[in-house]
Amino acid sequence: MSDFKTYLKRTPDLRLAKTLKIVTWILTAVVFILVGLMRTPGLKIPLPEGVSMAFLPPVHALLNSIVALSLIIAVWMIKKKNINAHKLWIGIAMLCSILFLLCYVAYHFTTEETTFPKGEPMRNLYLFILSTHIILAGVSLPFILFTWLYGFTNQFTKHKKLAKWVFPVWLYVAITGPICYFMLKPYY
Repeated sequence: MSDFKTYLKRTPDLRLAKTLKIVTWILTAVVFILVGLMRTPGLKIPLPEGVSMAFLPPVHALLNSIVALSLIIAVWMIKKKNINAHKLWIGIAMLCSILFLLCYVAYHFTTEETTFPKGEPMRNLYLFILSTHIILAGVSLPFILFTWLYGFTNQFTKHKKLAKWVFPVWLYVAITGPICYFMLKPYY
């Protein structure tokens, strides 16, 4: 039997999965609360004089680009039945997504938001891409975590079923993040 088939025969760890499901919902709630709070008008954390988080938007774009590339490589690796490489690249995508989220929250809690000026010809396209990016990022968060959870706890049927629709949504979010950044860049 191949290593791939042997790996897929691992016993699901349902006890760990139950605990991780609770953690997933708690993390999702915390992220939603933080994002809601950072959008509250007038709620900004003052930084010491001379300190700025203005360097973060290109970091956001870079991290999202790495996520997109990592997801593509992860899918390629699993199609080649290379589970270890698949896990590595999914780990990189997860790590970069976490770093992105931390940087994003830090930026928006400390820095006034840059908006696309009214009357600009590309504004409607930008707003469409941005709104789909934000909505899909929020909706997909718990599903990304559940997909990872199912793979981590050896529930491969559930992992594969969920990954088939989570992957394109996560990839879309990862690609549209840098697109939004480059469209907004002239106005920073």
